[in-house]
Amino acid sequence: MKRIYMDNAATTPVKKEVLNAMIPFFTEQYGNASSIYVSTGQEARLALDESRQKIASIFNISEREVYFTSGGSEADNWAVKGIAYANKSKGNHIITSKVEHHAILHTCEYLETQGFEVTYLDVDEFGMVDPKSVESAIKENTILISIMYANNEVGTIQPIKEISNIAKKHKVYFHTDAVQAIGNMKIDFKELGVDAASISAHKIYGPKGVGMLYLKKGTKIDNFIHGGAQEYRKRATTENIPGIVGFAKALELAHTNLDAHVNKLNEMKELLIEKIEKTIPEVKLNGHRTKRLPGNVNFSIKYIEGESILLSLDMMGIIASSGSACTSGSLDPSHVLLAMGMPHETAHGSLRLSLGDFNEKQDIDYVVTELAKIVERLRMMSPLYKG
Repeated sequence: MKRIYMDNAATTPVKKEVLNAMIPFFTEQYGNASSIYVSTGQEARLALDESRQKIASIFNISEREVYFTSGGSEADNWAVKGIAYANKSKGNHIITSKVEHHAILHTCEYLETQGFEVTYLDVDEFGMVDPKSVESAIKENTILISIMYANNEVGTIQPIKEISNIAKKHKVYFHTDAVQAIGNMKIDFKELGVDAASISAHKIYGPKGVGMLYLKKGTKIDNFIHGGAQEYRKRATTENIPGIVGFAKALELAHTNLDAHVNKLNEMKELLIEKIEKTIPEVKLNGHRTKRLPGNVNFSIKYIEGESILLSLDMMGIIASSGSACTSGSLDPSHVLLAMGMPHETAHGSLRLSLGDFNEKQDIDYVVTELAKIVERLRMMSPLYKG
């Protein structure tokens, strides 16, 4: 049986170059970067410093603005909670959108129990935030805006530069969850003008369990972990040197190969969308048609549930994901699709196919052929289908 992985928005395999860069720091140069002895401790320190320099250079920021974390969710939590608590003497109002990752939404919901006020902005039918609605929501006590760069479910790319200019105009901190955007577009944080940004390595063919928070110099934020001098005394814990080295290598590869990666994925994405729309009746492309991530294809398939589609695809060796949260024990459909105005019954039938570097054009024909068979079979079993 073929095995075709089309869930690259969830995670990606570690590239061999990345793994090879990491291995010595598990077995040979395994020292603690905080140790003063040369033989292993300073080797680890050198690798840490070089990785930080490499990442800072790619994003056009200073080394002191790179803070390593355990991943994107931690970076999101730290940015929102840290900035909120550090600036509560100035105000208690936070602005975000209804289509954010749960790492942002659940953090904001928690802060509401701690005396903070949160405005959750509506989006249009494509999942896009209107910069005018951001500006209209700003009040005298607004201290933070957090809008994701690109949506993890439907791939819509937000007008981050415009929102950043609005935040700067009103002297409000602006954070963006850039986890899905990194590796899929050129990003210069200095030019973008954001105050904080979250990134994760495992979305760009790096290891799991490592990421970073970009924190613009002068941004007032509470420490995330107390107890040591690591990460400029902001996040105390022994540094994950193998992970950080792998993260830096994955980012370097993504930066070097960006144009080829984007062109390949855009071409395959358009082909996949075209074939699905031509082959399967009564489907709807979710997200913005053009302002979307290069590898993201998200459809709502009427009259059937996403979970049934996923299980059937899995039996044919095709790995994908759904906007439906059934597999997590919830009967609720995607909060992103609901925020875009989609009816519950349609949102339940969503399918996300996210392409990556290891997918090829020939995968598309197989996926579309099998998907068409699955949809036809499931619809014939559905009491909702009248065809």
